[in-house]
Amino acid sequence: MSYFIYIVKCNDNTLYTGITKDLDRRIYEHNNSSKGAKYTKSRRPVKIVYTEKAINRSIASKREYEIKQLKKVDKLNLIDSENISGGRGEIRTLGTVTHTHP
Repeated sequence: MSYFIYIVKCNDNTLYTGITKDLDRRIYEHNNSSKGAKYTKSRRPVKIVYTEKAINRSIASKREYEIKQLKKVDKLNLIDSENISGGRGEIRTLGTVTHTHP
């Protein structure tokens, strides 16, 4: 099963990066549930601004770590590069060369 690496923009303009198998469920949890990350609970609502797809958890976790190590300006550049290429219409898949269209 595929995993998603995602970045959300919090209400205070900070960014949070995570991974999940079910992107819609996870965003709902961040905004409405006690299951959301501790970081985002006090920064609601959050809005998804970036996604990538990975073929397994190992690849997703490694990519999440890479993104978390970036400076905020570099994360914003990553987000902007997706917006230039068409937003969530085309999600880069890590571990393969195919793209998906949700």
